[in-house]
Parts: sequence; C-alpha cells; structure tokens
Amino acid sequence: MTKQSLSASASLLTLALALTLGVAPAAQASDAAPAAQAWDARASDARGTSARTADGHAPGGRSHDGPAPGGRAGAVRISTAFGLPSAKAFPEGIAADPRTGAVYVGSYTDGTVYRARPGAREAEVFLPSGTDGRHTANGLRVDAHGRLWVTDSTSGVSVYDTRSGARLAHFEIQGSGPRFLNDLAITPDGTAYLTDSARAVVYRVTPDQLAAGSGPLLPAYDLSGRLTPSPAGSFSLNGITADPAGRYLLTADMTAGDLYRIDPRSGAVSRVALSGGDLKTADGLDLAPGGVLRAAQNTRNTLSRWQVSADGTRARLVRTVTDPSLQIPTTLAQVPGGRTLVVRSQFDKDGGPMPSTGAPTAFTIAAVRGL
Repeated sequence: MTKQSLSASASLLTLALALTLGVAPAAQASDAAPAAQAWDARASDARGTSARTADGHAPGGRSHDGPAPGGRAGAVRISTAFGLPSAKAFPEGIAADPRTGAVYVGSYTDGTVYRARPGAREAEVFLPSGTDGRHTANGLRVDAHGRLWVTDSTSGVSVYDTRSGARLAHFEIQGSGPRFLNDLAITPDGTAYLTDSARAVVYRVTPDQLAAGSGPLLPAYDLSGRLTPSPAGSFSLNGITADPAGRYLLTADMTAGDLYRIDPRSGAVSRVALSGGDLKTADGLDLAPGGVLRAAQNTRNTLSRWQVSADGTRARLVRTVTDPSLQIPTTLAQVPGGRTLVVRSQFDKDGGPMPSTGAPTAFTIAAVRGL
C-alpha cells in the first residue's frame, strides 16, 4: 500500500467515525487446560486493573445487567493481559489460536502484527510493518488449520503460516472508489467472510480459492440497499462473526446499531430483532457456543453481552460494561479460562485516526472476566 492510500484510509476512518459518533472531525483445542492456566496466570497481573464494587461497578465506569434468569451476574474485572512493544501500535484486530494459546494483534497505523505467546507479559513482532506491502492490519483470524488471516483496509486480505510467517495466499479488492475492508469470520467449512465498511458488502473466500493462492476479492452479499439510511460517508458493516455450527453469520451496522443475519446456504439476509439495547458503535463481534454474543462498542468504551436465539433471528441484551480503562475497544476474543481479551486501541490519542485527546499511554490488551 502506498503512503497516499494509507493516508486516504486514515482520513476515511476519521470522517466515518466523526459522522457515526457525532465527534467533531480534526476451532477445538486438545491442550485447552495448559492454555487456560497460562491465561489465568497472565491476567492476574494488576496493571491497568479497574477495582470494582460487589455490584460490578468500577471507578469512572459502570456495569449494567439486563433482565436475565437467575438475577444479576457477578462482578466484572478488567486487568491487563499483555503489552505491545511499540509507542505507536494503535492496535485494532485480535485473533486467538486455540491450538497453541498464541494471540495475534494487528496495528491499524503501520500494519505490524504482534504475537503474544502463552504466559508472556509482552507481545513480540511476528510480521513487521510493511510485510508484503501491508501498512495497516484490521481484522485478524486464525482458522482451524492454524493459518492467520490479516485484512488490509484498502487492499485485501493475506493468509500466513503461523509457524514460519510465510504468506500462503492473498486476495485483492476489485474496482476503484471508497473501500474499507474491516473484519472477517471463518465458518467451520473453512470459508472466510469479510466486511467492507464503506461499500456495505460482505466478501467471500472459499477453500478452493484459498488453495489457488490468489485472486480477486468479490462481494458475496450486498447489504447496501437493506441498511437503515445513515449520513453520507459514515461506516456501516463492521464486526462479523459466525455461528459455531456454520448455520449463519451475524454482522453489525455500527452507525444504525442494527444486527444482520446472513444464511450462507440460501443467501438470505435479514435484520435480527434486538431487545434491550442496540449495537451502535459496534466494532468487533464474537459469537460463542450457546448463542452468547459479545460486542466491543468502541467510542462508548462499552462491552456488551447478548443472548442470541437458537435460529439467530433474535438477540437480547444481557449485560453492558462501560469503563474508560477500555480505551476505545475495537474488538475482542475469547480465550481459555473464561476470559475475554479486548483491544485497547487508543484511537483518540496523538497519532491515532480520530481527533486527539492527548498523548497515548502504553499500548496493552485488556483481560476481562465476567462479561
């Protein structure tokens, strides 16, 4: 990617966030037990912890439980899982490899991909900035074969061997005009689905295309005519996640706060009926077995948990956690031990893509228990 395209990408994100948020512009693991122990040890680190009262509140933040069987849930605890070795990381994407316990984090501003090994207090550089011409890393995902998928917002998606770091495949967005490749999800059959926040489309890469190694990134679903009208230039589709059984995909319109269900077999697209809240500013999504959907709602500094119906047509808000220590959370991932890892992007600090509110602190990934 050229410096000009990176600059255009950053400008698009700044404008889209400003319009969206009302801001003034300026797979299965056999070694799950060892991995769980590593994450438990790591998250015991008290750096960045927000102390909470018995009802789940935190200084400067709040936790709220929606109506749910069994009454209120336990307190939510936020701590620091690990740090990133850069003063300019501005992370956005995260992916956990359940086979090895490794966690990968991508930098929006320079495309570096970091790797945190189990038990590490600080991540290491896995793919340096500029690798294969990449200068931004948005969505990340590790598939069932241990391959790391990394999106480049204005270009496409690359697939890497997590052992050697070698690039195995690359797929490019076609055409000209605004585009912002954002997040991705992978279904059990190995098909990847990727959102474009500027075009309101979902791209698809099949296992056969992956085996070919390269090709065009073509839309599979166009939602542009289905979305709630929003201000020109604002982002639409952002986070995307797959039902663990592969029956459907869920993707959020971060401007309108809506959630959409996509049936990969029939191609049917429908709006999910939300109750108890909305998904405005929803960035990352994670759907766990049992219909538990977690969302990172970035400039709200909020994490939310939803209960999705068995058929994926309805979702009920169960809990929200709002805390400034989340530092503009862009996405999240579940890891063994009942913890949720959350990316603290600090996009609103000097050097980030949003209007600045001051200098960034050290870049870290949060560990949240009880969400």
